[in-house]
Amino acid sequence: MNMETFFSLLGGLGLFIYGMKSMGEGLQKATGDSLKRLLEFLTNNRILGVIVGVIVTALIQSSSATTVMVVGFVNAGLMTLKQATGVIMGANIGTTVTAQLIAFKLTDLALPAIGIGVGLNMFSKKRQLKYMGQILLGFGLLFTGMKIMEGSLKPIAKLPGFSDLMTAFSAHPILGVITGFLLTALVQSSSATIGILQALAFSGNINLNIALPILFGDNIGTCVTALLSSMGANITAKRAALIHLFFNLIGTIIFLILLPAVIPIVMKTSLDPVRQIANAHTMFNIANTVIQLPFAGLLVALVTKLIPGHEPLIERGLKFLDKRLLNTPAVAFGQVTKEIVRMAKLAEENLKDSIEVFLNFNHHTVHNIYKKEEVINELEREITKFVSELSRTSLNNSQLNKITGYYNILNDIERVGDHAKNIIELAEFKDERNLPFSEMAINELNLMFNKVKTIFNYAIKSFETGNISLAEEVLTHEDEIDEMEECLRMHHIERLNKGLCYPSSGVIYLDIISNLERIGDHSTNIAHTVIDDF
Repeated sequence: MNMETFFSLLGGLGLFIYGMKSMGEGLQKATGDSLKRLLEFLTNNRILGVIVGVIVTALIQSSSATTVMVVGFVNAGLMTLKQATGVIMGANIGTTVTAQLIAFKLTDLALPAIGIGVGLNMFSKKRQLKYMGQILLGFGLLFTGMKIMEGSLKPIAKLPGFSDLMTAFSAHPILGVITGFLLTALVQSSSATIGILQALAFSGNINLNIALPILFGDNIGTCVTALLSSMGANITAKRAALIHLFFNLIGTIIFLILLPAVIPIVMKTSLDPVRQIANAHTMFNIANTVIQLPFAGLLVALVTKLIPGHEPLIERGLKFLDKRLLNTPAVAFGQVTKEIVRMAKLAEENLKDSIEVFLNFNHHTVHNIYKKEEVINELEREITKFVSELSRTSLNNSQLNKITGYYNILNDIERVGDHAKNIIELAEFKDERNLPFSEMAINELNLMFNKVKTIFNYAIKSFETGNISLAEEVLTHEDEIDEMEECLRMHHIERLNKGLCYPSSGVIYLDIISNLERIGDHSTNIAHTVIDDF
């Protein structure tokens, strides 16, 4: 292969992959949050999971991206392993859409699509038309890349040793499987490597005996992305990635055994070798799903046996977010909200536990609160970093407008965690010195605490659901908390003047109501952000 042929093939492959990525991004922007909602719309019905996997993968043009998202959802506890199994199987079917699209040989439409796509993307003022432009541009680039690959592969049959290599592949299908696996693991896209297969078939350089084992290997190779993404995830997410591998591995073994019977069936579906490869890809994944879906429970049991263990009580690090989700910004954006809410729930738990520890000191609870505070601080740093990277991806205008609000809310939640920690330190001081508190002081603290806890809960729920009415409800209590703090301060001074309060206990009392008042302020800040930016 001379350098001109090599660079022609490389450039064509680059255009193909970029076009597929651009088309997927345009579809994601056009669908917006509906893509995220579709992925979350799951029940224990595995068939529904398969359908969701097919639709999402057809939209984003990548089974690897869908599977990475599934790993993220399992990592976050949003899906069970059984649900994930259905979606993963559906993703394998959805990825066959690209091969079927290529088989239509719409090359003549590539340049008009690029021209119209660029025009819409550059000159249209309407967002949906811009997204449509990006979809058309991606479509055009995909077929342009395909045409270049087809042209560059035509001379390949003349290369020395090519016919011997093809004979070896035909005689030893396992070589084809290994080749397909390695190529897809390298390119990180089964659609791209199957596109190369179709280009080879178009140029007449390979037949089904050679193409099908390579295609099976492509399906195994696409599992590498999910396996890599699961490395930093929890045990359940690792199991989900392993299910993806086993699903394709088992399917490959079955179809390699049945290869002599499969080839005649595929050949009857079309006379066009390019269409035959597309049909084989679709048939493989549909049949594989039909065969293995009833045994999803056994797959789950197998990976659970292979990866034993339990999750820690307090999980560190990001749970809902994965850097690979940045390839699907619409989904990543929705996951940010969940990660922030998770952080807020930890702060809320610490707030609740801090008062309980103040009233009834418990060393184990104190230890857990400090651990959670470390996680809260870590989450603020990691989420901020992720949001910063997300802001540089292809978000729509509405999503970009919310980014600033995310930064503000993260800061407010982190400060609530700090104030809960302050209360714990005061509780430790009280316990060490065995300081007394009157029943009246305890009742007053409980009253203010319950009010502040409710307000913070409302603020987080308003952010989580986008409920403006709930955010406005928080604002109605802003003055009430300030007045309560002032009133309790006056009551305390009265008790001091009457000698009813121990002075050191009084200092702690004032510090606690001051921390509670500040938590009320941060809750109000969150509510204002929801009203202004969401």
